[in-house]
Amino acid sequence: MPSNFYRLASYGIFAVLGLFTLLTFKHYGISNDEEVQHVYGRLLLDFYQSGFQDQSAFHYKNLYLYGGLFDVIAALLERANLLWVWDMRHLLSAMFGLLGLLGVYKIALTLGSERTGLIALLVLALTAAWTGAMFTHTKDIPFATCMTWALYYTILVCKAAPAVPMHISIKLGLAVGCALGLRIGGGFAVVYLVLSLIVSSVVMANGMSARLHYLLVSSWRLVPAALIAFMVMAIFWPWGVMSPSHPAEAVKAFSNFSFNMLTIDNGLVTSIGEVPRTYLLHYLLVRLPEICLLGLLSLGLVVVLNLGKYKQCLASKESRVYIPLLVAILFPLAFVLADKPALYNGVRHFTFVLPPLAVLAALGIDQAWIALQSSKRILAAYGGLCLILALTTLVELVQLHPYQYIFYNHLAGDTAKAEKQWESDYWSSSLREASKALMALALPTRQSPYLVAVCAENVQGSAYLDHRFQVTKDWVAAEFYMSSTNMNCDQVLQGEVVAEVKRLDTVLAVVKDRRNLVGEAHNATPAPR
Repeated sequence: MPSNFYRLASYGIFAVLGLFTLLTFKHYGISNDEEVQHVYGRLLLDFYQSGFQDQSAFHYKNLYLYGGLFDVIAALLERANLLWVWDMRHLLSAMFGLLGLLGVYKIALTLGSERTGLIALLVLALTAAWTGAMFTHTKDIPFATCMTWALYYTILVCKAAPAVPMHISIKLGLAVGCALGLRIGGGFAVVYLVLSLIVSSVVMANGMSARLHYLLVSSWRLVPAALIAFMVMAIFWPWGVMSPSHPAEAVKAFSNFSFNMLTIDNGLVTSIGEVPRTYLLHYLLVRLPEICLLGLLSLGLVVVLNLGKYKQCLASKESRVYIPLLVAILFPLAFVLADKPALYNGVRHFTFVLPPLAVLAALGIDQAWIALQSSKRILAAYGGLCLILALTTLVELVQLHPYQYIFYNHLAGDTAKAEKQWESDYWSSSLREASKALMALALPTRQSPYLVAVCAENVQGSAYLDHRFQVTKDWVAAEFYMSSTNMNCDQVLQGEVVAEVKRLDTVLAVVKDRRNLVGEAHNATPAPR
């Protein structure tokens, strides 16, 4: 088919995703971290408005260790009062998610063709850990989007090096600066750049002096990128530049980041500091849609069956544009295997790996399509398999809405099994729907509000409940209990189940009536492991 067809199809998908965003952004519940993040954004605005005098932001919990790019923008938009603050944040986060999809399309287009770009776009759109998370993961998705664009400009740098054009250097600096303005993990983008240029120098130049010259010229051309990245980071993460030691403190804090919390990996419950080194790999295997896994497998088979051809390709100068993509996938995975950091919530903290994986999968499907051209029957079977896998995932995502982010592929079993063996609604997004179910109960009218305990942050219940209810921290006195079923938190308090939030015959959240309990039945008990 002509490239125009694939381009128009990609534009059509963007239009559908944009419409989907506008129609559904109000469906998603508040996430656990969202309140503190928004307060941090307000405090950063206070810092600037006070002429740098009000430094409350740098003493608020541990939020000073993060950049506030998203939260500052959200705090500014809040003042326009166009939308309820939480819906506004979710729409803003989704817009970042759409920008990430555009970045993936641009990367795939650069490394392949219009068809590759379309496939990459479809793969990431079907990745629930992206499109299902882009409304509520207001730190992870914006960060991953900035990292995606930093990767795109790193690819362009390698393509043009050593004569890197000024406009590419500036755009790279903006992307890296925005990533650092969200998390110190944006330093990974710098590592990708450095490693990619070093490997590219081996491919592009012969002899040590020529390679050194290549790196020196490239580095000089990237000085604007470094300056712009620092300035953008300073604007959105002022604490990070108040002392030369602060970035190192943030790195140290996150390298040893652990607290009293459990996670689950294929039924194995452990503290987040004791997860196996393969935790991230396990979650990627069951969280990626089957179409993505097929693409990765296809690429591996095509490379093995055409090893001589691809060895020549790797040795050629054209291979330099693929180096950043491989680095962006392999380096984070190697880092986790070697460093064994505290991990939880599945792939959430490494959401930025999903876009490059989608591109790699798209390259695999595209190369397999080319390799199978000689046999129309096999090609049709392969295309049919891709279509079936994509449609199966799409149907399941529709059924899960608006909890697509809990999606697991069939390697994890059916939904009921997956939600017990792996982390489920860890953001407690289902409490929005549970709150509506509680308010729909026929309850006697009285002057004092009904006390409600919530297995989440209080705002995740209080934001949705009307004046008849009051969220309480005194769980023993609570008359109702709302909880997601993730990690069995719904079993911490007893009571009669009067409402459930279900998807695909799986209970995601419950509402319990505790008014008829007596004696010790009111007390909380540890969640069963």
